[in-house]
Amino acid sequence: MASPSPPPPSERATVRRVAYRASYDRDVAHAILDEGFVAHVGITTDDGPVVIPTLYVRDGDRLLIHGSAASRLLRSAAAGTPVCVTVTLIDGLVLARSAFHHSVNYRSVVIFGQAQKIDDVDERRAALDVIVEGLVPGRISQPRAPRRPSEKELKATTVLALPLDELSVKVRDGNAIDEQEDYDLDVWAGVIPLTLAPGEPIPDPLVTELPPIPSYARNYSRV
Repeated sequence: MASPSPPPPSERATVRRVAYRASYDRDVAHAILDEGFVAHVGITTDDGPVVIPTLYVRDGDRLLIHGSAASRLLRSAAAGTPVCVTVTLIDGLVLARSAFHHSVNYRSVVIFGQAQKIDDVDERRAALDVIVEGLVPGRISQPRAPRRPSEKELKATTVLALPLDELSVKVRDGNAIDEQEDYDLDVWAGVIPLTLAPGEPIPDPLVTELPPIPSYARNYSRV
């Protein structure tokens, strides 16, 4: 028997809509975050709310987000503006007998908090290594690793660390849930599974004498 989920970490992180699908288990959240790599980061501004998609990597109990030092979102978050970060993995389209009950199988994590800007140059360089290695395992640690950022590139890059202290997980899986009387309808119902599938790596056409495609690119996977 699975252990019960811990209680919500805060009032705003509490899932209210279809609450039985919620979890506050860190291991469950970490597994979802590790499989994904695109987050939507939301902040409030004087012009209203803004939500921007960005790459991320989980580093222990924090989320690392990076981007241009000129980014309004990153500058605002670095200055202390609270953020809401959402990561969603889509697992399938759920087709019901009733159009009303069509749905999506998904796994999502919503994180609230204040991000901390990584100012120390060495820490920032190390965090960028974690981001590259988290997105493409083996890219930094193997031979023929990419050139590390120069001082100029480091100055042009902001890295934020968001603590994973205040979050919730929500998962929908399984088949369609129809009204009892609709099960007699002559309509197909079921799930169309969806997965993120990497294709064959495409070498850079600007250089004709590239080394062989590395195994981490040829065998890339998020699971």
